[in-house]
Amino acid sequence: MTLHNRLRLLPWTGPDGKPCYLSTDDEDSHLSRLADSTEALQLDLAAQLLDYVADVLGSDELGLQELSALAADLTEALRGTLRVAESRGHRLLTPVPEARANVTKGPTLSAAAFG
Repeated sequence: MTLHNRLRLLPWTGPDGKPCYLSTDDEDSHLSRLADSTEALQLDLAAQLLDYVADVLGSDELGLQELSALAADLTEALRGTLRVAESRGHRLLTPVPEARANVTKGPTLSAAAFG
């Protein structure tokens, strides 16, 4: 098996807001572990924020400023979560073309079957 994409989208951006990528074959390198830890932290914070929002939205105590700040926090958490999903999706293992030729074919559906 080979990696779909050797470049890993990192869970942070550069100073100019552009994406940062890591090129390595070592998934246990210092920078890879730092990215893994940062992704885990982003996902944990998003989950905590979601729990908080579920509790807070049930109350009538939120003013416009609090709702605006909450929307900004949710936007940032969603941005981080989507970045983690994109990065992990790019790192999924896919079979190399030669390996695909040896796979026993089962029933197939056309792309139209999926809408």
